[in-house]
Amino acid sequence: MLIAGFPAGAWGTNCYLVAPAAGEECVIIDPGHQAADGVAEAVRKHRLKPVAVVLTHGHIDHVASVVPVCGAHDVPAWIHPEDRYMMSDPEKGMGRAIGMPLMGELTVGEPDDVRTLTDGAELKLAGLDLSVAHAPGHTKGSVTFGLPEAADIPPIMFSGDLLFAGSIGRTDLPGGDMAEMLDSLARVCLPLDDSTVVLSGHGPQTTIGQERATNPYLRQVAAGQGAPEAPRRGM
Repeated sequence: MLIAGFPAGAWGTNCYLVAPAAGEECVIIDPGHQAADGVAEAVRKHRLKPVAVVLTHGHIDHVASVVPVCGAHDVPAWIHPEDRYMMSDPEKGMGRAIGMPLMGELTVGEPDDVRTLTDGAELKLAGLDLSVAHAPGHTKGSVTFGLPEAADIPPIMFSGDLLFAGSIGRTDLPGGDMAEMLDSLARVCLPLDDSTVVLSGHGPQTTIGQERATNPYLRQVAAGQGAPEAPRRGM
């Protein structure tokens, strides 16, 4: 399997291109702020053919390049319906105006073809089997994408802004909810095998085993306790 990831834009949001191998079809996950050039470079370098964009949630730092990327490759974008409004109206997801200098760099709006993600869906795209888990808390429409274990490759979760190395996504923006976040961590993350690789929306990769042992939020959820007072991440 090929996973080409890079941090993009003002928020350092991780964008991923996932394919069975170089030279094959791929899925693009979260092409955010200023990600279009990085996507184009990865496509050229690995000789990939994008077939879809899939989005973990609707915040502008994860969707800002959806329109140019989908347009360049004539592919659909998949998003949970509760976050779709943020593609056209990103300020509603931030609770404030982004500001004219930043907005001048963004292509706000929807691509021509938008499709709906649902909890428990299995997306068969680019020769991959992506499982979708609805995981609200950071936003109402946050989801994660899972890839099953295969050959010498451990299971993988693209966690968006649900789970980070040592932290979780913030819940103080519109649509955020700490109780939903803790429920999503318990329901989506805790059942996963310790070997599951976590590729998140920001920061380095980790594993479920590492987070189960060291992440203060996951430890508290596993213990059946409330949220600790610890730093959170994400836009």
